[in-house]
Amino acid sequence: MSHPCMKSLLFLLSTLCLCSSHSLVPPLRFSAFLDPTHQIYLRWDHEDSSSLMTFELEAKTTGWVAFGFTVHGEMTGADFVIGGVLPDGNVYFSDWHGVDEETVLEDESQDYELLSLTQDETTTTMAFRRYFRTCDEHDLDITGDTLRLITGYGTDDTIDFFKGRIIHKSLFLMLLSTEDELHSPSVYKVYDLKLNDFPIPEDDTTYACTFIPLPIVKEKHHIYKFEAMITPRNETMVHHILVYACGNASVLPTGVSDCYGADPDFALCSQIVVGWAVGGGSYMFPDETGISLGTPIDPQWIRLEVHYSNFNGIPGLIDNSGIRLYYTTELRPYDMGVLQTGFFTFPIHFLPPGAESFMSYGVCNTSQFDDMNGVPVPDMHVFGYLLHTHLAGLGVRGVQYRNGEQLTVICEDNKYDFNLQETRAMKEEVIFKSGDEFLVECHYQTKDRTGLTFGGPSTLNEMCLAFLFYYPRNNISSCMGYPDIQQVAHKLGQEAADAMEGMMAINLVEWDQETIKKAEKACKEANQIVVIKTIDVSKGVQSYSGFLAVPSFGQGSGPGLGSFKSRV
Repeated sequence: MSHPCMKSLLFLLSTLCLCSSHSLVPPLRFSAFLDPTHQIYLRWDHEDSSSLMTFELEAKTTGWVAFGFTVHGEMTGADFVIGGVLPDGNVYFSDWHGVDEETVLEDESQDYELLSLTQDETTTTMAFRRYFRTCDEHDLDITGDTLRLITGYGTDDTIDFFKGRIIHKSLFLMLLSTEDELHSPSVYKVYDLKLNDFPIPEDDTTYACTFIPLPIVKEKHHIYKFEAMITPRNETMVHHILVYACGNASVLPTGVSDCYGADPDFALCSQIVVGWAVGGGSYMFPDETGISLGTPIDPQWIRLEVHYSNFNGIPGLIDNSGIRLYYTTELRPYDMGVLQTGFFTFPIHFLPPGAESFMSYGVCNTSQFDDMNGVPVPDMHVFGYLLHTHLAGLGVRGVQYRNGEQLTVICEDNKYDFNLQETRAMKEEVIFKSGDEFLVECHYQTKDRTGLTFGGPSTLNEMCLAFLFYYPRNNISSCMGYPDIQQVAHKLGQEAADAMEGMMAINLVEWDQETIKKAEKACKEANQIVVIKTIDVSKGVQSYSGFLAVPSFGQGSGPGLGSFKSRV
């Protein structure tokens, strides 16, 4: 292919013999079904050195097929290719874009290169490639963000995009490795964390939670892999599954209930251990580390959360979905830990209504980690992350600082999708040292909301979290920040004697675009209060251990500049 910004016509129409060979298609490491009924299968790979992405799409049809990208799932601004094999053996393939929700046009600049297009009695297979960035205004960039894919097909070669079957799916394409590239132990066991014969409600959305013991083992094991188990024919119902670790002194309820309903006990245990969402696959931890199982400080129970979406109100569905754990006595060098960072959710977090854009900020400062850990904290090798907001979230970014200077953006997704919460590996491990700071920024949109949105567990509330997966494990389970709400209220023309009055004062603000921007600026410039949560090694109990007042990070070169005031 030519340079990505050179405009050239690549391929429109040729004979089948010119495009039937697979010799041009390189080995592709990654794959996923793009629809619940497994009619469309995508394989792909990326060459970072040349900024090229190669795709191979298999569709169960002998008509036209389409594949591409959208901004937020709409046709307006969509970027896609359409191809197929005619009855006479000729093939067609070209680059298109969506003008609006009812109109598509062929691009003047054809920026996808066809590698192969074949068809048998049941299936059309189309392989092609393009640059991450083409410089065509009608093409969308392929980035390290969550991408909204659009695929479709027709029953014949009469191309009518809006009468064919169209499928939308979010996917992260910049994967780094496959399980074949990691070490698998020779001896292992599996353990299933799942619901048992759960009747899926006919409601649009259900969050079902239950508490399950982890396997009892006589010696230390490492969990090295997990994967989702979805009950056959319920694939369209299960949107995500999360597993949270519980403190060993927790008093847990029994049965299955709404995670965020009338019984608050079903929202206990907030530290995510593993997560899966629609589009996600299995995940194997790096060879250096695993989740410890069987020692006195390891969790003995977990909370399983399964999110169902039954938008068609289908009755009578029974589900046994969950997460399968793989664990072994072949121990890795290090125990894995999970550090929860971001905005301390309750009760300070708020989002104004009617905001096209609003940013929230939460700072973790690690300078007190050694004291709160009980012994010096060794360098933390961060190898993966999981980002989390609720439905108003548009993007999340995590930035590491040292001595007031920005070191690196550790994790970032500017096109966050609530329906694709998954653990993602990093290109290179990042080392956290005691004293480093970590700023989590969350981008929201509330233009369709008429009242304040507060932080909380319900999807009608909001969160701003980044879970960092690291080794070796220490006793710190979370490090989260929130702005001094009294300072924020003052900037908005309200006075408050304490945090509770500050939150009440926020309710008195008359929101418009000016006050929205003023609130965002006030939250950014206010001092941050940092809440650090530890695991008590002697009891295995999670407990709050202290508060740190962090000077404003809206001024100067980085967050948390200056000295600290203890508020223990």
